Amino acid sequence: MNKPQALNQTRQEITSLDNDLLELLAKRRSLSLEVAKSKEVDVRPIRDTQREKELLERLVKQGREKGLDAHYVLSLYQGIIEDSVLNQQAYLHGRANPETQKQQYCIAYLGARGSYSYLAANRYCQRRQVEMLDLGCQSFDEIVHSVESGHADYGFLPIENTSSGSINEVYDVLQHTSLSIVGETTIEVGHCLLAKQGSRSNDIKTVYAHPQPISQCSRFLGLHPEFKLEYCSSSAEAMEKVLQADCHSVAAIGSAEGGALYQLEAIEKGLANQNINQSRFIVVARKSVAVPSQLPAKCTLIMATGQKPGALVEALLVLKAHDLNMSKLESRPIPGTPWEEMFYLDIDANLASDNMQAALVEIERITRFIKVLGCYPCETVKPTQLSNSQLMIEPDTSKADVTEPLQNDLEAPAQRRSAKEYKQQATEIVDRQLSIGSGNFNALAQLTLGNDVEVMGQQAKLIKEAGYQAVIIQGLNQVAEMPQKLRALCHALHQFDLVAIAKIEQQPDIGKIAPVVDMLQVCGKQMFNQDLLSLVGSLHIPVILERNTMASIDELLKSADIVLEQGNQQVLLCESGIRTFDQSAKPALDLAGIIELKRISHLPVVANLSYAVELVSFECQTQALKSLGADAIVLPVDGTATHNESGLIQGQHGKLLRQLHQN
Repeated sequence: MNKPQALNQTRQEITSLDNDLLELLAKRRSLSLEVAKSKEVDVRPIRDTQREKELLERLVKQGREKGLDAHYVLSLYQGIIEDSVLNQQAYLHGRANPETQKQQYCIAYLGARGSYSYLAANRYCQRRQVEMLDLGCQSFDEIVHSVESGHADYGFLPIENTSSGSINEVYDVLQHTSLSIVGETTIEVGHCLLAKQGSRSNDIKTVYAHPQPISQCSRFLGLHPEFKLEYCSSSAEAMEKVLQADCHSVAAIGSAEGGALYQLEAIEKGLANQNINQSRFIVVARKSVAVPSQLPAKCTLIMATGQKPGALVEALLVLKAHDLNMSKLESRPIPGTPWEEMFYLDIDANLASDNMQAALVEIERITRFIKVLGCYPCETVKPTQLSNSQLMIEPDTSKADVTEPLQNDLEAPAQRRSAKEYKQQATEIVDRQLSIGSGNFNALAQLTLGNDVEVMGQQAKLIKEAGYQAVIIQGLNQVAEMPQKLRALCHALHQFDLVAIAKIEQQPDIGKIAPVVDMLQVCGKQMFNQDLLSLVGSLHIPVILERNTMASIDELLKSADIVLEQGNQQVLLCESGIRTFDQSAKPALDLAGIIELKRISHLPVVANLSYAVELVSFECQTQALKSLGADAIVLPVDGTATHNESGLIQGQHGKLLRQLHQN
């Protein structure tokens, strides 16, 4: 065996390569600005999604030939494309508003350095390559006053969060200001538990935080009733209090980036209720700006319709008539006018466009008050996605024709919510890169939660590379400290964009599990538990309903209807096998039942091979399931195997999924 080169030499080579990569990224960014200059002359749209798809497909293919994972290449270049789009937008927007261009801006924001508002403002200025003079404020009113009085060029106001929703205080401030909205920016909000170096989670007794992060991390805080919560005016103030404390029993909720400014370390990460936790900020200034026609634009306006039946509907129908998409609608009470409300609307359109101008004229005629708060470039860049077949992981979406069943087969009642007669369009469940019911044939891994979560977390990368999109976690009630271990495993899965699905085997577990995972699976033994079904029906996350081994198709659909009737329309059906006359034998996968479910129900159908199919039969069974129209398969994975022992994931499972793609 050849002796490897010295570690220091390898690290030097990596450092040199990283420097080269940064040089190339900088050169690519400068070339993207040349593209923007060309689009300024030709007046072409910033984005060309068809070219982006072709580019990504070619890069994924080339990367695969060099041994690079397709999802890694896709994620990397999605970030590069987003950076290119935002830089081109900033350039063209600046060219259209030369009077606003300066070498430095004074920015008013909430809190002090290290707050989320500070991070958002800093990122906004970095995008435009200008120096930021920061002006920390104690309230939203102070931010607005600083801009109105000329002490600041721009004010940054957080308007909404994906977890806690709209920030009403900001909407109320916007009612009484003459400022215009001239921009927006969205940042990832990675809430961490920040403490002094050397502190441990078990030491913490008091947590400082702004009310918004407390609301956004309510599930995590609910697991720690021993924490005493202290409210602060900003995340920066919370971190300052921890820094000034003379003990290790206090912590703050904030970002790791902000905590570094206060010499604090993150002892817990990923505290937010939602896996994707983002905050959107609006930028306000004394004067409005012009938005070039080729930029994706957004208009924000406020209006009062008066107290008459159908007034709001009448105004919204004007938007529909002019083919305008409303991406946000918020209502706030009008001070001094009981029971009347002011409506805030975000409309995806340029104020200068003909359809927007025509719509405003019509709305003015039917409202008591209307005011445009601003037109500004939309900085939400939706990543261009590739299909599973383009990623060369999953099979194409073509499905074999299914023979029409005999007339005397089970007929679904028209009033049944799970029936096609109730909903003609197939239900689609979407989470991360998982899309079940859309025509793709998906692969889900199933493993048992073990005590060594670190080993299981190491499996996530291999599971993703094999071609899986999600992981079903079972055996939750058999592990000590289950909520903490489940949370750690979910965090590891999310690092690789894998959907975490928890299998519910007893009703009391739901309250501990639902806040942590992306989806739930009701095990077959609980299929007849109406109280449990009603409970998951009241939740807002997808539910996989597994068929009891002794249940009929009709009974499975009746159970699904109980979930649907409670409001949760994100239901999937799961076939895992039925009992035969030989009670000592394994359950048998009911292929005929899958055909019947696809015929009479709009709900996606998942087939779990973990219990009813031997390993040697996986290949032929999965091919059959694909031909019969199943939307996904579930295969077992050994979650206790070490990295070197998990050849099953990379070997047989990976080979099986690649074969499905090729056929």
